[in-house]
Amino acid sequence: MIRIPKTVFITGGVSSSLGKGVTVAALGCLLESRGYRVSLQKMDPYLNIDAGTMSPFQHGEVYVTDDGAETDLDLGYYERFTSNVKLTRANSVTTGQIYNAVIQRERRGDYLGRTVQVVPHITNEIKNRVVELTREQDADFVIVEIGGTVGDIESVPFLEAIRQMRRERGREGVCFVHLTLVPTITVAGEAKTKPTQHSVKELMTFGIQPDILVCRTQKPLSSELKEKLAMFCNVPEDGIISATDIATSIYEIPEMYREGGLDLEVLRHFEMKPGKLNFRRWSSILNVIKHPRKTVRIAVCGKYIALQDAYRSVYESLMHGGIKNQVNVEFVKIDPEDLEKTRSMSSLKDVHGLLVPGGFGSRGIEGKLLSIQYARTKKLPFFGICLGMQCATIEFARNVLGLHGASSTEFDPKTDYAVISLLEEQQGLEQKGGTMRLGSYPCFIKEGTLAAKEYGMLRIRERHRHRFEFTLRYREAMEKQGLVFSGMSPDGQLVEIIELKGHPWFLGVQFHPEFQSKPIAPHPLFAGFVAAAAKLAR
Repeated sequence: MIRIPKTVFITGGVSSSLGKGVTVAALGCLLESRGYRVSLQKMDPYLNIDAGTMSPFQHGEVYVTDDGAETDLDLGYYERFTSNVKLTRANSVTTGQIYNAVIQRERRGDYLGRTVQVVPHITNEIKNRVVELTREQDADFVIVEIGGTVGDIESVPFLEAIRQMRRERGREGVCFVHLTLVPTITVAGEAKTKPTQHSVKELMTFGIQPDILVCRTQKPLSSELKEKLAMFCNVPEDGIISATDIATSIYEIPEMYREGGLDLEVLRHFEMKPGKLNFRRWSSILNVIKHPRKTVRIAVCGKYIALQDAYRSVYESLMHGGIKNQVNVEFVKIDPEDLEKTRSMSSLKDVHGLLVPGGFGSRGIEGKLLSIQYARTKKLPFFGICLGMQCATIEFARNVLGLHGASSTEFDPKTDYAVISLLEEQQGLEQKGGTMRLGSYPCFIKEGTLAAKEYGMLRIRERHRHRFEFTLRYREAMEKQGLVFSGMSPDGQLVEIIELKGHPWFLGVQFHPEFQSKPIAPHPLFAGFVAAAAKLAR
């Protein structure tokens, strides 16, 4: 007999950006800490097939899974907050995927001439995505985030699908958690429950009665407010959880929900006994975050620097490196276009390390090259990721090899010195979505290098998301001048890691190590980079 996992659906009301993704991740963290196996899924209501072609300014970073799925940044929280969850493309669902699958079946004639409709065909496909996940991933709980806000027209098919699942599986198989906002009127200093009441009322028009209410609020809800919400929202008082604003770090959120009893309420709903909570590792992380030895200032120079979520995994991974080294990491955000205009390096003089993250396009490239030149010549710890690594090789070609005008064919197709160029199989591609080098690939590391020291092993796997590669014909000339190619693909044809002889810490990687870092298991390169920067900090 196949065991069917318990399913928790988390919806959002009143406003966007309340933290559904982090709530899903925190609940997964707590259930894992009680010995349960969890799987987490995001259902996004947009018509894109995936997040791969969306601008970071609109949607934040694109998070890449091991199997190459380009997903919403919330999946990064899912993996970072849990110990044993490894996500695949099955964990990320969009309206575009759902309609695409149904229309393809209709074109093949699978529906035998029947009229194809939202109900039952679209809703059945949504339900199938949840069911398929439960078959693929052995879990006690599947926690599903329904993207968007209740009342949005885009979310209606998803709400209808989860209503049907509750009808089919019953209370013992499905739990509804609704995350909503209880705003405080500043002048009166009074928390108002009316928006939450209306949000629950809206949810009930879809036939969904929430079992648990999670309320974003400035301070914990009083017993009077809980009683009022229980009365008008038809939810038990014990099922109303305060989600207060956090003081220092996002990693306080599981602790906050633990104190509020969110995991216990979910287990009580399913009439399951709570396993013994093992929260020691998480508590030790919070202790380091709240009591660091010192502060390390890291400059991040990237074209999307104006939007915090554009480099979300990079910032989080730097924080993980700080946890490993018991230091607080302070970010100094540098717009490379400002460097191009002023050519002033004053913003880098008081930092302890420079990180240049990934990206696409030519905007801000010259500013990034200037910052890398500064780090190289001033012995400032440097970490280049994807495009950041490519920029490091271009800067080296120009200023060490004397190849003036050296560039990437991405920025300058007619350059005389194409240090970075398009892979042959990428040339002539018309489609942008899903056509890059995506997902986890192996890398062989050279013995005796900085990379080997930081990893502590010579064979690794890392996640990629890029089209352009280092042009091998420049390798020999660069090696003669001190650039070390310390990581290569197994066939030796693709450069994965570069570093610089005689520099305290200068390393660039073609992959995205930020996608494999967790607070309980910091990525070794981020830990090493922050350690090198900490040596410069007082």
